[in-house]
Amino acid sequence: MTDDKTIILEKSDSIATIYFARPKHNVFNIDMMNLFCDTLEDLSKDSDIKCLVIKGQGASWCAGVDVGDHKPDMADQMIATFNRSLMILEKLEMPTVAAVHGACLGGGMEYAIACDMIIAGESAKFGQPEVKLGFLPPYAAIRLPKLVGPAKAIEICCSGKVYSADAAKSLGFVSLTVPDDQFEAAVEGWIKDIQTSSPLILRLNKQAVTQHVGMGTTAALESVGDLFLNTLMKTEDTLEGIASFYEKRRPDWKNK
Repeated sequence: MTDDKTIILEKSDSIATIYFARPKHNVFNIDMMNLFCDTLEDLSKDSDIKCLVIKGQGASWCAGVDVGDHKPDMADQMIATFNRSLMILEKLEMPTVAAVHGACLGGGMEYAIACDMIIAGESAKFGQPEVKLGFLPPYAAIRLPKLVGPAKAIEICCSGKVYSADAAKSLGFVSLTVPDDQFEAAVEGWIKDIQTSSPLILRLNKQAVTQHVGMGTTAALESVGDLFLNTLMKTEDTLEGIASFYEKRRPDWKNK
């Protein structure tokens, strides 16, 4: 375990968990962003990790970025650091899950939608309220149109409205909502599903999805076919998966 006050990293059974830990609503400042960047970069080098789960300590997941860091003399540094953290998070090769409870607002929601999947407790709240203070959400303006379409993205960014977990799921940027008293069990259940697979094969599955977004069908199929035949089929773990099926046993993954 690493613990540097505001960002806590734990690793257990090939699962990495990052906790936001800045009371009381895990509002980020520049120092916390830098620590988040460092933690994500270190994690990106660990090929044994099957999944990253991000949680928030206390009452909220993350209620945004410190307004003080939006002042003109801080804005350049804040945006550069914020953008860096988002790009590292988005480019991680392992699947990423935002396990959201409480407030997930502003920059917090941007961190959540940078993950591959959001699991939310029923009392979680989502929104981009920056417009009400004279700002715009830079990453949400890019990411949300891909998740919910341009019209709904404009609604979210321009209204500053706060959405319930169920409304966020209906919009399409939350994958799963569960009752608050079942939240931890639901997250653990998803993790258990991930843990049965090879870290390498999980990364290749994510790559197969992400590297072809926006490509035409013909080009995408050719690219995925190449990944399948010339990378996947040459891994020890795919051959082990085939062998375990015929031998009626659990696969013994080598991450190779």
